[in-house]
Amino acid sequence: MKFLELLAPARNADIGIAAIDCGADAVYIAGPAFGARQAAGNSMEDIRRLTEYAHRFGARIFLTLNTILFDNELAEAERLLAEAKAAGVDAIIAQDLAVWKLTDLPVHASTQCAIRTPEKARLYEGIGASRLVLEREMSLDQIRAIRSSVNCELEFFVHGALCVCYSGQCYMSERITGRSANRGECIQACRSLYDLVDEDGNVLVRNKALLSLKDYNLKDRLQDLADAGICSLKIEGRLKNISYVRNVVRAYSLALDELVAANPGKYRRVSFGRSEGGFTPDLAKTFNRGYTQLFLDGKRSGNWSSMDAPKSIGEEVGTVVSIAPMRQNFSNGKRPSEENITITLRMKNPGDRLQNGDGFSFLSKGRGEIVGFRGDVCQGNRITCRNVTGLYPGAKLYRNLSNAFEKELESNLPVRTIPVSVDISVIVVPVTSTSSGTEEDWSPSLPKRLSEPTYSLKINAVSQDGRSVKLEREAGHNAAENPERMRGMFATQISKATGIYSFTLRSLEVETPDGSLPFLPTSALNAIRRDLAAALEEMPCRAIPLLVNQASSRTGNAEYPVLEPDVLSQVQDIQETTSNGPHLSYKANIANHIARKIYMSLGASRTDDAFEISHRPDAELMRTKYCIRYELGLCPVHQAGRQHGRANHTSGMVNPPIPSSRKTNLYLTNNGKRYHLAFDCANCEMVVKVVRTYFCSIL
Repeated sequence: MKFLELLAPARNADIGIAAIDCGADAVYIAGPAFGARQAAGNSMEDIRRLTEYAHRFGARIFLTLNTILFDNELAEAERLLAEAKAAGVDAIIAQDLAVWKLTDLPVHASTQCAIRTPEKARLYEGIGASRLVLEREMSLDQIRAIRSSVNCELEFFVHGALCVCYSGQCYMSERITGRSANRGECIQACRSLYDLVDEDGNVLVRNKALLSLKDYNLKDRLQDLADAGICSLKIEGRLKNISYVRNVVRAYSLALDELVAANPGKYRRVSFGRSEGGFTPDLAKTFNRGYTQLFLDGKRSGNWSSMDAPKSIGEEVGTVVSIAPMRQNFSNGKRPSEENITITLRMKNPGDRLQNGDGFSFLSKGRGEIVGFRGDVCQGNRITCRNVTGLYPGAKLYRNLSNAFEKELESNLPVRTIPVSVDISVIVVPVTSTSSGTEEDWSPSLPKRLSEPTYSLKINAVSQDGRSVKLEREAGHNAAENPERMRGMFATQISKATGIYSFTLRSLEVETPDGSLPFLPTSALNAIRRDLAAALEEMPCRAIPLLVNQASSRTGNAEYPVLEPDVLSQVQDIQETTSNGPHLSYKANIANHIARKIYMSLGASRTDDAFEISHRPDAELMRTKYCIRYELGLCPVHQAGRQHGRANHTSGMVNPPIPSSRKTNLYLTNNGKRYHLAFDCANCEMVVKVVRTYFCSIL
């Protein structure tokens, strides 16, 4: 049996609780500091509140402490980690090697570690990682290769925003503004607009978000990922609002339930409980830049970029036919307001209904930026709103906020409960009672009277997670006049939800001499159910334990780890070529003495400082599997012989296409600043470097 986990993001504790209610098996959330989303910090009190709620379902809470740490921050980080353990956190997601020395909690190697090869995977497993969060650009074959190389758990992103650069090795934000992506302060330069220019200064593409990727969506590939060895399916979005998290988590939880149901005995969910009822999820109505599956099948299928829409543009609803001043009957004699307009659309789907308060967007002319506005009054194919600057007849209009759907997400929520099976045996005991046939006859505390047999109930309840409760209750001496009706009352009143427990009467065994049932009022049956719930609450949920890596690096006083020979020398993405052993470059992200000592103990001959400490003028700002030439249909390897770019992007091309030559120098420019693009065709990668004479902020 393999356990599968749906891992949800949470900006705060309330969103984390919502994620669990919608079906998440685990939640990752930042504490007060050192999270890779600086704007998503939370107090330890809120973390404790979230863990207490999650643990009722056997769900897990992971704290993100995944920035690189400076020496003067280590003491604070160690204190925070101790507080996280006290708050009930189940594991830490980390990038900096020092974290493995500062806590005895399980540590998961963050996606910031850029793990995409078996060698890198073995390195982090040897250091002490109990789980590896793999790179998003990987194929299923690459995942399988890592699965066969390590014993620790594997986690993989299945949905949400994508960094264009290999994670953990993006230095563009730090180089531009001093705000490091590895320190939780990314300015998202990849979402900015650029021109693409050749070495002769010709503008080939103008005003496009040339480094912006679509969002990841692998909802229909969960089976493939599970079969390849992934145990944790991760949703991106620690800055997303509660509506986004509810919708996406619900969609993936239902898909995962289908996967488990289709593979009985092979897969099961790692937490307990079921989320039932509520809204119908729709990923098209949630923030997205369009969807892609990247390189999952080992080839570049379709286009990855969202260069036309670096923000969420929404669902296309129609084309603007006309824009006119709002027409009204003004009894007060005032002229129509020039600030209000009526937009008439040619609807893409005539059956589509627009709602008052819907949010709309369109691509402006010239810069190609997304412009959004709110529709005040929507009737049929007409939208009345305040004047929208830049809107023009012929513009395609998109809905990026469905007011009706948002209301549904707020008001029609699923309810998560833990199933409990109840078995009841009815017997007659040779005791006497003063029962009078009232609602209190069932109570064992009543005085007794001679020569009257008494009914007794033996109750056994077992929760989904294996907790067992046994109760015995006297049920008076009065037999039910209608046994079948009484049996139905047992089934109806016991098979209800109380708190987080959903009870089902599995069996009612009647062991009385005459086959009779006691008469019990509704209140007595409800009391039995409440007593079962109270007894279950006194016992903690029997959670599935997390994998723990017992590598020697996990305790602060232990010797530094010793890995198999040459593992470090095989990890090419963090080192420079040298004959004296591995020389670790700035890409190792070493910012403190603990991380440096660990790497030196593993065989490094030299370690450079992290880019955040010392900027290298020749540094790669980005290395990415994404390639602008390929996106434009101009790749000299895979698209040789084509004379034109991809149709969905040619509108931005103002000059003839790029010649099919590997030697062509291309540049990204933004307000006169220039960045050199280099193409590593052997590895099918693109590199972004700064042009020093032109460098300054692009934002």
